[in-house]
Amino acid sequence: MNRFDLSPYRRSMVGFDRLFDMIENQNRGQTGEKYPPFNIERRGEDAYRITLAVAGFKPADLDITAHQNLLVVQGRKGEETTDGEFLHVGIAQRGFERRFELADYVRVESADLADGLLTIDLVREVPDAVKPKKIAIGGQTRLEVVDNGDEDTSAAA
Repeated sequence: MNRFDLSPYRRSMVGFDRLFDMIENQNRGQTGEKYPPFNIERRGEDAYRITLAVAGFKPADLDITAHQNLLVVQGRKGEETTDGEFLHVGIAQRGFERRFELADYVRVESADLADGLLTIDLVREVPDAVKPKKIAIGGQTRLEVVDNGDEDTSAAA
């Protein structure tokens, strides 16, 4: 069974349309392409790193584009001239495109290419306006941001 029917969940869960679309698009978009290989690493509570093996690519051959919730990494090899004739070509010379769905409030912090590995560091920064707030009962007008390990972020409304 290749397809999972999400329609019963769509009827009873309001506001999750984007999540269901992502799940359905993930299944559609898998073409079996395994190049280049990559790792995804969690480096902290809100820090991540994607590492792609891009041997033979120069920084000018790579393009990293961050859309709202999508990170696209493309590689295009330029024409290289050699003095000799290849008897065997085993090093991949083809272009590629890798797409990574990003969660809300995840942004690209930096990218680096060293030793044939492209590393992309990501950080999740949730704005204070979106963080959960405690609501006082009884007519008090004081709101407090729920503490999640950050510094004291109390605010008066």
